[in-house]
Amino acid sequence: MSPENYIVVITASAGGLNAISTILSKLPSNFPAPIAIAQHLDPKRPSMMAEILDNKSPLSVKQAKAGDKLYPGKVYIAPPDLHLLVNPDGSLSLSRSEKVHFVRPAGDVLFKSVAASFKEKCIAVVLTGMDGDGAAGVQEIKKMGGIVIAQEKSTCKYSSMPDSAIQTGDVDFVVPLESIARSLMYLIL
Repeated sequence: MSPENYIVVITASAGGLNAISTILSKLPSNFPAPIAIAQHLDPKRPSMMAEILDNKSPLSVKQAKAGDKLYPGKVYIAPPDLHLLVNPDGSLSLSRSEKVHFVRPAGDVLFKSVAASFKEKCIAVVLTGMDGDGAAGVQEIKKMGGIVIAQEKSTCKYSSMPDSAIQTGDVDFVVPLESIARSLMYLIL
């Protein structure tokens, strides 16, 4: 995986499992980009999120491990209590560095890690959640020419995260949850 290819990065918090499931279930198995996800998770418990989503999606979903290489049509979920980062060579790193917005993994860390390498080939999606995570990362992605989608407020369980992203002025599209997968296909193909 190299910066010539697109990458999709997603962040979500409260209500995120349902939102992510809705998106992934509507993407084809030959989706031409990898997807990296930072979902706020309970740091004290193992996560079954990858297994749950793998059963609901035509895409292959796994919990990310340090050193994993990105492949189109594959989904990588940040493990509990670890930030997920994408390296310039398209491999993944995990970090226990400082929490951002009181959470780890944080969307801001993931988004900032892809902004410099993937530039205009990065599509960031900010979904339902109760804090401001993702907003700073959205600004970095936009500064490098990437595209930003925020979930439309009426389709969110909690709208603080997409609202914070929208308030930056760097969101390109505000899209209802049911239409985000279609938007991703349109933007990449």
